[in-house]
Amino acid sequence: MLRSIAVGLLAITLLPVGASAQSCLGAGSVAVQVLGSGGPRISPSRSSTSYLLWVDDKARILVDMGGGALIRFGQSEAKINDVSLVAVSHLHPDHIADLPAFLWLSHEVRKEPLQIVGPSGNDAAPDFSTILTRLFDEKNGAFPVLGATLGGKRRDVPDGPLSTGGAVRLAVGVVDVKKAEPSTIFDRDGLSVTAQGIPHGNMPTLAFRVKVSNVSIVFSSDQTGTDPRFVDFAKGANVLIMHVAVAAGVRSNPPHAAPDVVGRVAQEAGVGRLIVSHIGLFDVDAAVADVRKFYTGPLVVAADMQCTPVK
Repeated sequence: MLRSIAVGLLAITLLPVGASAQSCLGAGSVAVQVLGSGGPRISPSRSSTSYLLWVDDKARILVDMGGGALIRFGQSEAKINDVSLVAVSHLHPDHIADLPAFLWLSHEVRKEPLQIVGPSGNDAAPDFSTILTRLFDEKNGAFPVLGATLGGKRRDVPDGPLSTGGAVRLAVGVVDVKKAEPSTIFDRDGLSVTAQGIPHGNMPTLAFRVKVSNVSIVFSSDQTGTDPRFVDFAKGANVLIMHVAVAAGVRSNPPHAAPDVVGRVAQEAGVGRLIVSHIGLFDVDAAVADVRKFYTGPLVVAADMQCTPVK
């Protein structure tokens, strides 16, 4: 028993918070970069949740954009024009707070529409399309200056080429979180992305699975770890990113899976590597030890700007 625990701990890859890696350029044909490894708590070294998927030295998919992620995106040397899809897991601020700033920049520099996808709504949160309208509607939005992203007119410039949304507006998709089967949200240029609703308290939430170059990467987001459909959704993934948002032994935070539950889910899914992220202000070593009660494969504790080659 003690030998198996020791062997398991040797498989953990630990990078110091604030690791020096700044980009996934040259990391391999497919790589995952953690832009934000933290959650809603204020941290001196962790931005809130955000991830990039790099393919052939281009940042192709952005998952979530929590507070602080915009500066991390800049540090990554990613180019906005290379991003084909923005996938939003749910509407908690630590997952979308920097989204308006990112889309402001995107509107200024992109030449093609940006596909952006998020969850359906319920009594706890509006659907993703509605939240974008509340943010960017040219007349009634919180940021009417960004009305062109939804096809309206910019109100801060005179009539002319910059005043209309044209080709740079968003292509918005909404995924029904109650749908039993995964939904395909993107399929072109060698990238296939599916989304699956997962339980996260009463907040409509999506997980995403990306298939590219014969490898698969699953972004779990926040969840309770209680839905067996997610195990099937993540089955056999080369990399699974799951969130360890609560301390070891904690059972009183229903929206988030306890660390040992994260380990059980990853083990049952049979993934090639587990990255634990969304780290809170608690004893990380103790939480990882709880993950290791069930999960025996390679494990990475996320840090901002960390790059993990997949292929």
